[in-house]
Amino acid sequence: MSPDRVRELFERLRATNPRPTTELRYDSPFELLVAVVLSAQATDLSVNRATERLFRVANTPEAIVRLGEEGLKRHIRHIGLYNTKAKNLVRLSRILLERHGGRVPAERKALEALPGVGRKTANVVLNTAFGHPTIAVDTHIFRVANRTGLAPGKTPLEVEKKLEQVVPDEFKKDAHHWLILHGRYVCTARKPKCKTCILRDLCEYPDKNLE
Repeated sequence: MSPDRVRELFERLRATNPRPTTELRYDSPFELLVAVVLSAQATDLSVNRATERLFRVANTPEAIVRLGEEGLKRHIRHIGLYNTKAKNLVRLSRILLERHGGRVPAERKALEALPGVGRKTANVVLNTAFGHPTIAVDTHIFRVANRTGLAPGKTPLEVEKKLEQVVPDEFKKDAHHWLILHGRYVCTARKPKCKTCILRDLCEYPDKNLE
């Protein structure tokens, strides 16, 4: 996709949604970190249901450690991989207390050193909690980047690196949210809504669904 088309794509997304953000509910960087860890292989809706109850009783590293794995599991039992996630959240809470004064670090290396936190989770936290121009590539963004021709790649990391190269600086902070929302609600996996898509004329996908 040419630079002019890339700029037009993001200008349209910005015009439609000037201040995009995550659909996960949180009130602090720690709450966001917990929610993002829980969201792996789970929907934001299911995570929000769990954290609505969880954060009333435990929304700090100290409180998560006091709650413990078994206590935490009672709040997240309906979320996939809840056993592993509970273990990781208690462990990362201890590390935050021991190494970071109970605060979520704003550095990639420190975030990725936490249990259950990979590159994608670190990117989401850096972007959403701290305003860094990072782009976390999940399945939605991977699909949109490849379908449209915006940043085709065979792996999430390859797509991320290409997005860093092609997305104009003024759009980088919000690009993650625009692309994930577009993939979640418009450029869906099985039946993309090409007929009503505001990017249809820019998109290079050869098999557009125009029904």
